Amino acid sequence: MEYRRLGRTGLKVSTICLGTMQFGWTTDEPTAHAVMSRAIELGINFFDTADVYSRWHPGNPGGVAETHIGNWLATGATPRDRLILATKVRGRMGDGPNDEGLSRGHILNAVEASLRRLRTDYIDLYQTHFPDDEAPLDETLRALDDLVRSGKVRTVGCSNYPAWMLAKALWVSDVQRLVRYDSLQPHYSYVHRAEFERELQPLCLDQGVGVIPYSPLGGGFLTGKYRRDTPLPESARAGGVQRRYMNEWGFTAVDKLEEIGQAHDATIAQTAIAWCLANPAVTSAIIGANTIAQLEDTAKGAEVKLSAEEKEALDAVTAWEED
Repeated sequence: MEYRRLGRTGLKVSTICLGTMQFGWTTDEPTAHAVMSRAIELGINFFDTADVYSRWHPGNPGGVAETHIGNWLATGATPRDRLILATKVRGRMGDGPNDEGLSRGHILNAVEASLRRLRTDYIDLYQTHFPDDEAPLDETLRALDDLVRSGKVRTVGCSNYPAWMLAKALWVSDVQRLVRYDSLQPHYSYVHRAEFERELQPLCLDQGVGVIPYSPLGGGFLTGKYRRDTPLPESARAGGVQRRYMNEWGFTAVDKLEEIGQAHDATIAQTAIAWCLANPAVTSAIIGANTIAQLEDTAKGAEVKLSAEEKEALDAVTAWEED
């Protein structure tokens, strides 16, 4: 497993990050424990979660994925200092008016709840899950700064921020001498490029912000399960995938991944991960897994090294046009 520095920090994370959104949703706790243990064996030292996972599931109050991780850590499956643990704050965690957002009050309450569920006394990477228009940036950043100074959080990042907001946050941190966002978690894949590449990518490269893309397999479309004239497989995401990518453009993209992957004896999914990691801005790709076999298969994408010519050929198929 390769390890890369997270942005300009000295923190080194595996190029594969285990995402845990499905824990408590499509993955039960015993399976989640088995997947996490196998991830450690594969050299994956970076796990990503969020307090809201998976609150959208009927009867789930949120915090379940964090609880599964905390219970797994309590078994002694791996020493805490060997794991880079990332979680997020912003989403609604209760019925009250202050049970969501990036206000100081909600952040300070949410971090304590996450620490309890995770059964740890610190979080390696604490991320604002998505923007909050009602909370001033300096209020959010000062709360995060206090958490870093207290030792409860070691590094902070953001997710789903547009370029202008990330740039403004970096400026506020600089001017007010507050902790800065050292990572960004954007939606980025071979079939979803322009949103990140247009403005966020040059900003992150220039400012030394690490990039941890989520959904690098296009919501499952780039797994190879979705092909021309093939019925939709049964899955929780199939409907969304069908609307967004199941067209000639999307199928051509899958065909190209398959073609390039054959030279490396790699699957479509593995080639999609390799393409993502070949981007010099990308630190680590977040992958989810419902089974050990799924984890082992997708993680092999980190071992596939595309040539410059192969990367260029892939880029040409899903290139976005300048306005």
